[in-house]
Amino acid sequence: MAEGPRGGHGFSRPAPPPQTGWERLSELWRRDELQQYPEETVNIIKSAFTGGLVGWLYGGLPAFRQARTAFIEGSQGELFQNRADAVQSAHRAGLRSFIRYGWRWSWRVAAFVAVFNMVSTGLSVYRDKTTISNFASAGAFTGALFRMHLGLPGLAGGFLFGAAFGIPAGGLVMIVQKLAGETLQEKRSRERREQYEQKLAEWQSRLSVTEDLGEMESSARGQSQTENSRRI
Repeated sequence: MAEGPRGGHGFSRPAPPPQTGWERLSELWRRDELQQYPEETVNIIKSAFTGGLVGWLYGGLPAFRQARTAFIEGSQGELFQNRADAVQSAHRAGLRSFIRYGWRWSWRVAAFVAVFNMVSTGLSVYRDKTTISNFASAGAFTGALFRMHLGLPGLAGGFLFGAAFGIPAGGLVMIVQKLAGETLQEKRSRERREQYEQKLAEWQSRLSVTEDLGEMESSARGQSQTENSRRI
């Protein structure tokens, strides 16, 4: 964003809140004065981490149970030093499957959630409003992206699946935000406006003080020159 007009006193007028969609999008990846990223960006990261954790549990726990059961059934004829040794061997087999299949599901779910939220948040920020179509479009794009390697049928199937996923997911998010009293975009717009008004008031106060000091300095200089001329 371009700076406001610079006054003759060494400091500039606060820049107004972003007016265009591209300005709002660029603000998503810019830290504020406290070196913190916007809430939308933090939510994208949190949701991706949560999605990865849920994916790991979803893929890892069933794999752990299946691998443990398969190990027990397949090692009936094997000899172990004691019962504890047999239990530990079964757990190790289950743990290997938990890590292997948990990771396989984890990164896929995390990536899907991250892309979905990036697109839906980007559309909401660009348009400066939250609508169900933003989530439907984000779901369709993400689903098509993850199925495009299967060719045109996979692309179409992913598009439809993603859109079907995005609509209820977006509806749930919008309901939660409405219950909170305002959507995330409404909250962000309000905070931008309040922050700009506060900075503008501070700037005007500083400008007024600077102008008063300048007038006092000019008056003192004029009096000094008058006294000097009288002495001459």
